[in-house]
Amino acid sequence: MLKRVLRFAFSFIFATFLVCPFLIAQNIQIILGPDEIGENQAWTITISANNESLKSYDNFPDIDGLRKRGTSTQSQTSIVNGQISSSQSVVMTYVPSQQGTFNLPAFKMTVNGQSISSPGKKIKVGPPVQVRSTDPFRSFFDRDPANDFSRGVTEFVDVKEDALLALSTSKDEVFVGEGFTTTLSFLVADNNRAPMQFYELGKQLSEILKKLKPSNCWEENFNIENIEGEAININGKGFTQYKIYQATYYPLNTEAVKFPAVGLEMIKFKVAKNPSFFGQNRQEDFKTFNSKAKTVTVKALPPHPMKEAVAVGVYRLDERIGTTDLETGQSVGYEFNIFGEGNISSIEKPVIKKDNVFEFYEPSIKQSVNRENGRVTGTKSFNYFMIPKEPGVYHLRDYFQWVFFNPNSKKYDTLRSSQVVDVIGESQLNQAIESNDTGSFYDRIGTTNNTLQSSLTGQWVKMGVNIFVLLMLGATAFLVFKK
Repeated sequence: MLKRVLRFAFSFIFATFLVCPFLIAQNIQIILGPDEIGENQAWTITISANNESLKSYDNFPDIDGLRKRGTSTQSQTSIVNGQISSSQSVVMTYVPSQQGTFNLPAFKMTVNGQSISSPGKKIKVGPPVQVRSTDPFRSFFDRDPANDFSRGVTEFVDVKEDALLALSTSKDEVFVGEGFTTTLSFLVADNNRAPMQFYELGKQLSEILKKLKPSNCWEENFNIENIEGEAININGKGFTQYKIYQATYYPLNTEAVKFPAVGLEMIKFKVAKNPSFFGQNRQEDFKTFNSKAKTVTVKALPPHPMKEAVAVGVYRLDERIGTTDLETGQSVGYEFNIFGEGNISSIEKPVIKKDNVFEFYEPSIKQSVNRENGRVTGTKSFNYFMIPKEPGVYHLRDYFQWVFFNPNSKKYDTLRSSQVVDVIGESQLNQAIESNDTGSFYDRIGTTNNTLQSSLTGQWVKMGVNIFVLLMLGATAFLVFKK
């Protein structure tokens, strides 16, 4: 008996966990329009939420052969046996561009933070349908505005928005190679009363960046994936900033960096002049916001022998060595790590002094770049192996030097090693000569046999070989002709 009770309780709990998410998902539905419509009729996708408000939802899918006409909202409240239930819907209207059968593949939309799936369907668009005036479901195209007005259709008004599209740069003047951060943002004032939302942002942004990105700069893109509002203050006025694009640019020459004005189309809703609890209280419309053009001046670096090759930024040195007590002929690892703020990718390896005291191998290189808070920082590491050949005490600053230009101090600076190594053992300078190296032509004169030899012996040998070859050819010819 106890086993049956436990089995029933387990089954009930398991079923509850399975059914509860399903019931929650059922509060929000995606409802697709009919399978067939006329060319003069509209087709819809509806998001419906029961007993909760629609706080957020994704963009509606695009459908080949149909174009979006706009969204409308609906709400309904009912009281049955003293219990209040409500529903709210957002309807996207599509109009066909031609006749034919069009496919809406399965898709997902995130509504109020939940992922809602739809199986999609095939939509057949036939010839125009003649709709009688008494038909309550007549086409949008057959509506008479005068009749709608007489029947009490909601009147919508355009509310003046307090928002703008802004392109800003962290600096107005830079040196060649000095980074500056560019941000494209949509700013909404705290006292704005016009409802708006983004429209096909990914598609618009790709076109905007084609115009915006300068060709004479290296780009480090911050790759904004989630657009979230951030409260800021501009000249004492509060705004919510939505960063659309952000990147740090490094000019490659002294040509001025010019950003043209760009436009962003937004969905802006008209609001009902006389709002009602049951009716539609806003109507979708579009408005394009334009940014202002911007120019950043680029200055040449001050005179310096390495002016054309130095990196520009604020850098420091972090170095590591396996041991400072060395023996001649034994290799040791040494890391020369440059870190700071600047174009990490453009950092070249340090200049190394070459002599007969150390043998340096080509370094392995690795880098890490961080893009956050409007800054590009990182580290570039050069890992060397070196072999000492002469005993003594040596300062590695005499071998490792890296020159850069600091735009803050407007001066050139040099990163030098602070390591001091003590080398013991015997000198190995002469061991680098290979034991099998016979030297040049003149070096081999002393080891070559200078005894005179007669060349007649060689002549008789050549003559004997030739006679033997002729005899063989004659014998072969005789045998062939005899047969």
